Amino acid sequence: MVEKLNLPEHEQRLKQEDGKQFIFCQVRKKFLVLTPEEWVRQNLISFLNQGLGYPLSLMKIEREVKGGQRGKRADLIIYNTSGQPHLLVECKAPSEKLGKETFFQLGRYNRFVNAALLLISNGMQHFCCHVTEDNEFKFLDQIPAYTTN
Repeated sequence: MVEKLNLPEHEQRLKQEDGKQFIFCQVRKKFLVLTPEEWVRQNLISFLNQGLGYPLSLMKIEREVKGGQRGKRADLIIYNTSGQPHLLVECKAPSEKLGKETFFQLGRYNRFVNAALLLISNGMQHFCCHVTEDNEFKFLDQIPAYTTN
């Protein structure tokens, strides 16, 4: 199930128990069942943290999107030091294509989250955009590094 992704390699803690594979979540500090989507999320977290400097302490996983449809959860939200959502992330399995519907889903979530940046990734492709004051997506060439501004 562990697939090579289009991300810089960062070592992941894996274990096998009762015939199931698990991956350690650096944010939640526990092992989770390894699924293709979780593989992407954990590798993306490693890249955002180790490669771009986003602190693990500002990351929240599976946060309920208030005001959205009941039970809808954001895969990853990274907050700024003031506690405001900065980066809203949606992860998909490597086999899933990223298209308009994925961005529409993230856009719907962001109506309630109000993050400045949106990121979708299936581990193979990554699209990041800045949300303008007019609520339009301005696509970026790369994922911005963390800054305290």
